[in-house]
Amino acid sequence: MKNNIKMSGGPSSANLKLILLFIALLIAGATLYYTQTLVIKLQNKEREIVKLYANGLQYIANTPSMDVDLTFLFDNIIKPIDFPVILTDKDNHINSIRDVRNVEIDTTLSEQQLNKYFEQLVVEMDKIHKPINITYADTIVLQRVHYGDSQLILQLKNYPYFQITIAALFIIIGYIGFSYIKKSEQSNIWVGMAKETAHQFGTPISSLMGWLEMLKINYNQPDAVLDITEEISSDVEKLNKITYRFSKIGAKPEITDHRVYEEVKKVTEYFNRRLPQTGKSVELTVNGDQTLCAKINPELFEWVLENLVKNALDAIEIENGKINIEVMNGKKGVEIEVSDNGKGIDLRRRKDIFRPGYSTKKRGWGLGLSLSKRIIEGYHGGKIFVKNSAPGEGTTFKIILKKC
Repeated sequence: MKNNIKMSGGPSSANLKLILLFIALLIAGATLYYTQTLVIKLQNKEREIVKLYANGLQYIANTPSMDVDLTFLFDNIIKPIDFPVILTDKDNHINSIRDVRNVEIDTTLSEQQLNKYFEQLVVEMDKIHKPINITYADTIVLQRVHYGDSQLILQLKNYPYFQITIAALFIIIGYIGFSYIKKSEQSNIWVGMAKETAHQFGTPISSLMGWLEMLKINYNQPDAVLDITEEISSDVEKLNKITYRFSKIGAKPEITDHRVYEEVKKVTEYFNRRLPQTGKSVELTVNGDQTLCAKINPELFEWVLENLVKNALDAIEIENGKINIEVMNGKKGVEIEVSDNGKGIDLRRRKDIFRPGYSTKKRGWGLGLSLSKRIIEGYHGGKIFVKNSAPGEGTTFKIILKKC
């Protein structure tokens, strides 16, 4: 059974892209539908206005008396029209330029050219809207009213396509940016893994080199040689543990019941024997409840603690450094706090320290804290976070584990 730790964006990343694409298409489709609905409503209203205009002219044509008040027709129907309207005879010929409204006219054209232009315009209008006939006695067609869309309708028609184009460009730019970020993240992960490997192997290898030098010095002292070989054996075992840890990345570890204090004590004892070789004066202590039990994988849990202790050692730049690990019984589980009096973490950087590849120095924090977060939260179902930190005052990490 495989775990969820991956070194790159997998199926979940692909599914996210498909979901985002589907949402984008849904929004574009809904926008297009809504805009076209508005266009149809506006076109219907404009057609009603044209009908009123045609009915007014038809009324005049069917009224025998010449004493007809046209004020209402011109003031309330014809003047408010803001879309192109052309009045022709029954054969679609224009009698006068006064029968053309809201159409841009090139004054340099001859009368023949203008007539041809209007005839073409009438044909284009009729493709969009069916002309309205003005009849006499409801049978004889006297004139026809041809009309087109207003500027508002034309803008509304084009608006969805403009919006979809902008959205498509946005998606393309976002996809390119997302791909670049993923590639950068993958690169950071590999760089971080290399740094973390060196970080993990660094302590036991340095220690082995120190023991070898001591062997050369004390080669004729059996008791000293025996002690040194025991320490070398311990470091070799440590190297085997590190190899085991890296081999388990991607495989589900076995979680069993263990006393937390005892596992923490193993880590502190290992470091205390090797602190003199670091050249730093650091006091590493462990306190708290020795009876608390939690569900852990000892190898991976030790890895997390070692990462935190190494980071604390790197952060301490003063004499008389202190690192304390406290094991406590909390409301949500077994709590482990790792505190130091190092240089601290800037408030703006606290979220970045668990990001793969993030580092504030040449080694460490490239992948160690990211893996620690995966181990605690992904494998153990717990929590790890920065409880408090301030530049120059030190840092406290807190781990919360499930109780037995």
